[in-house]
Amino acid sequence: MNSRKWVGLFLKTLLIGAAAGLITSFFVKTESYAKILNPIDFMELSGLVIFFIGLGLVFSVISQTGFFAYLFINQFGLGLFRTFWPTVQVLLIAFVVFDLIYFPYNASDGDVSLFLYILMAAGILAYGWLIAKLKARATNQRAFIPALFLMVVITSVEWVPGLRTSGSDYAWLMIIPLLACNTYQLLVLHKITKSAEDAKKDNQAQTSTVKS
Repeated sequence: MNSRKWVGLFLKTLLIGAAAGLITSFFVKTESYAKILNPIDFMELSGLVIFFIGLGLVFSVISQTGFFAYLFINQFGLGLFRTFWPTVQVLLIAFVVFDLIYFPYNASDGDVSLFLYILMAAGILAYGWLIAKLKARATNQRAFIPALFLMVVITSVEWVPGLRTSGSDYAWLMIIPLLACNTYQLLVLHKITKSAEDAKKDNQAQTSTVKS
């Protein structure tokens, strides 16, 4: 991937994170908007919109950092575990799904129903499964487990600061942009690398033609 394509991916992912953060805030922070809109205060409204767009941008950067870390981890895992790497990833996915239920529930001291944490973990797993299926269909079946690993394990690691905040508002404000950005990067990566490989082949073909 050349620098131009990397910058394009970076900027588009930033926009997705900003949009996801702002849209999520309409549902999660409805009361904050209601106070400003009745009566309407354009200065306060602008400040609130900019704040949530800024949060989305920050979460987008976290997502991109995690995504490129995932690319390194995937290559490292392939080199270290070789044919056992898919099995290791499945075990890590199972471990993280368990952690998404066990540790937040313990931290809540029973104030939040265990069923809600099970539902949350199941939702992330189901969404990751769907995106991994789409990735495998667009590329090959071997991409399914690495894609699921990204959507569940890497996203959950990125989400840790949101899980540690008091209340669920900022947890939601963080997880939606993270999922949106990771989904976009995952589903578009093979298109970018394929176009780069095609361009390289075209250049090599033109060079061979000139030499002959």
